[in-house]
Formats: sequence, structure tokens, C-alpha cells
Amino acid sequence: MRYEKGRKDSSKRRIVEIAAQRFRADGIAATGLAGIMSGAGLTNGAFYPHFKSKVALVEESVATVMEAQSSWLRDTLAAGGVEAVITAYLSPEHRDHPGLGCPSAALLPELSREPSDTRELYTGHFLALARQLAAQLSPHLADREGSAIAIFTTLIGTMQLARAVDNAEVSDRVLTVGANAARALAALGTAA
Repeated sequence: MRYEKGRKDSSKRRIVEIAAQRFRADGIAATGLAGIMSGAGLTNGAFYPHFKSKVALVEESVATVMEAQSSWLRDTLAAGGVEAVITAYLSPEHRDHPGLGCPSAALLPELSREPSDTRELYTGHFLALARQLAAQLSPHLADREGSAIAIFTTLIGTMQLARAVDNAEVSDRVLTVGANAARALAALGTAA
């Protein structure tokens, strides 16, 4: 049976989209190929014409969401600067929807156990994000790239802790103090 031109590309994009959402929401190890394929409206047999393995799908999913995060960072910096990035990243909405949010906050523990090619891919994207943020930091900071890495480290760790605690009040407080710590690293001052 022949399909219309572009259908394979469309199917592959849908598989990556579903996988990226499920990996962030449920974790890489806990997400099976059958669930991804079902979510994409395809049979299990349709997986291998697109990807040689789950690792290949993980890599493409990570690249896709990191590129989307780069676009988000560019747009958010343009709209409101570093303050807008901190506020949006450490928002209750981001905390409450990990499947739609930052891949780092959702996947770091698992990415550290992925093959070296996957970790190398992630590292390249992470450093590009850090450089993108560094370019918007005050030129008075001695090491803008180092400050950007520290800010991302604070944002990501704060989000992971805010998601992990089982008390809404504590989670909200974690977001607030984490945002203030990120502002201090960016030399922005703190909010109440």
C-alpha cells in the first residue's frame, strides 16, 4: 500500500512529539514504545522504519525539546529579559505540567544513565542555552557563562525539588526562594 508523500515524515514527527511529552511526564525508563506508538496513532510495527532503537528516539526527542527550549528562551528573553525567564521557569504552571516543560528538570537523573552519545548531545544543547542566557546577563559579571550555568543549575534544581515535595505550601516556597537565588546570581535583586 502506497501512502501520500510526506506521511512518513509526519508520522515520525508525531512519534517524537508523543515520546518527548511522555519521557518528560513519566520518565524514559517507564515509557514503553507501545504506549508511544499508540499515542501517535500507529502500530508497534511502525516504529522501526523510523528509529533503529529506543535510544535513537530518546536522542531525537531530547534534541527536539532542547531546540524548542532554545526558542522559548530566545522569545522570553526578548519579551522580558532574564527576570521573565526566571519568573516563567519557576512558575506553578511549569511545576504542575512536567510533560510540557523543561527536559532538564524532568530528565536529568535518567539522562545521566543514558549512553555517552545521548549525554554528548544533551551537553551541546545545554551549553548553547547557557551561552544564550549569558549573552543577556550584565557585562559587569566577571564570568557571564559561569553565571548562566549557575542560574540554570538553580532553576533546574529548584524545579526538581518543588515537584518532589508533597506539600503545596512548601513547594511554592521552594519556587520563591529558588527564584530569588537565581535573581541574585543574575545580579537582578530579589522579589518579595
